[in-house]
Order: sequence, then C-alpha cells, then structure tokens
Amino acid sequence: MADNESTTSNAANGTGKPATNAARTRSATARSSARTSKASDGAMKKQIAELKREVNRLNRALSDQAEAANDWYQSAADRASNLYSGASDRASNLYSGASDRASRAARQLRSQAQSVSETVQQNPGTFSTAMLIGGLVGVLAGMAIARNSDPDPDWLRRWHR
Repeated sequence: MADNESTTSNAANGTGKPATNAARTRSATARSSARTSKASDGAMKKQIAELKREVNRLNRALSDQAEAANDWYQSAADRASNLYSGASDRASNLYSGASDRASRAARQLRSQAQSVSETVQQNPGTFSTAMLIGGLVGVLAGMAIARNSDPDPDWLRRWHR
C-alpha cells in the first residue's frame, strides 16, 4: 500500500519519480511558512489597530489641549477688552471733568479781568495813584533792606579772600 501512495503522489507531482523525503520536507516547510506568515499578518494587524487607537487618543488629547488654550486666550482677550474699556471710560470721565473745571475757571478769569478793566477805565486817576503808591512802597522796602549796620556783608568777604 505504501507503493500505491508513492505512485499516486508521483502522478500528482507529474514527475513520474518516487517522492523523496526532501520534497516532503519542503512542502511541510511551505505549509509552516504559510502558517507563520498568517500569524505574523495577524500580529501586524493587531499592532496597526493598536497604533490607530493610540493616534486617535493623541488626537483627542491635542484637541482638548487646543480647546483649553483657545478658552484661555478668549478669556484673556475678554479681560483685556474689559480693562481697556474701563480705562477708556475713566479717562473720558476725567477729561470731561477737567474740561468742565477749566471752562468754569476761564469764564471766571474772563469776568474778573473784565471787571478790573472796567474799573480802570472808569477811574484812571485812582489806578495811576495806586500804581505810584505801590512803587514807592517797593522802593522804601528795598532801601530798608539795603540799610544794614554791617557795611561789608559776610558773603562779600568770603569771595575776596
């Protein structure tokens, strides 16, 4: 019966020669190689699926970080805008208050200058007499200060040594 099997395998090979152990080993190796190839394909598919999951996880983490950064940026921009508008409002209020006070002061100075001008125009003799008396008082004060009991002041002696 063994001869029949070898003859059948010879006919299947198409060689007409009896099958050898080397041919049987090669076919077993090929089957083993095919199984190993299938196993490595399966392992590679598992690794690819794992890598895809890892990439998806990293993409979600980056998306979350980008969203957090965007939220922070928006809140910082809102705070800066609020600070700017608050400072602008305060400056506007200060300017309007200062403008009002300056305008009132200018009106008051104008009215006082006008009243002085009217007084001088109505009483030219009184104004000139007041100016003359003021000048005399100034000259007398200067002479009183100049009359000192010490003929050589101390500061003059310091420079002439």
